[in-house]
Amino acid sequence: MTIEDLIEEFDDLGDWADQCEVLIDMGRDLSNMSDNLKTEDTKVHGCQSNVWMVAEVKSEPLRIELTADSDAMLVRGLLSVVLMVYSNRSPQEILETDVRDIFSRLGLDRHLSPARKNGLSGMVTRVRAIAAEAVGLQS
Repeated sequence: MTIEDLIEEFDDLGDWADQCEVLIDMGRDLSNMSDNLKTEDTKVHGCQSNVWMVAEVKSEPLRIELTADSDAMLVRGLLSVVLMVYSNRSPQEILETDVRDIFSRLGLDRHLSPARKNGLSGMVTRVRAIAAEAVGLQS
């Protein structure tokens, strides 16, 4: 599924409860991260739930592959959205992506609690920092 497919599905559903179920289903489908990767260094701070994110910078062509996990099913669904938007993209693509527009089109800006929005922002901040570092490595 692409982010555009997800936006279309959310538009078709219309109801937040149904959209939330889709996010939870996406969370169930997210691959589990190995426990040895769940460390303080990989933890995303600012999240209400435990969230871990690992990035692998691939070359030829330069792109970032993300792996993430959480102990909360809805958050795992939000991580799925973040991975859908950012994983396997070049650092430049990541830095140029207007994720606020995507989240708005999904209605996340209206329906998530302030704590969940803060956690989502922490996830995005982590990905953007990884991308900025990768661009610095490329120079």
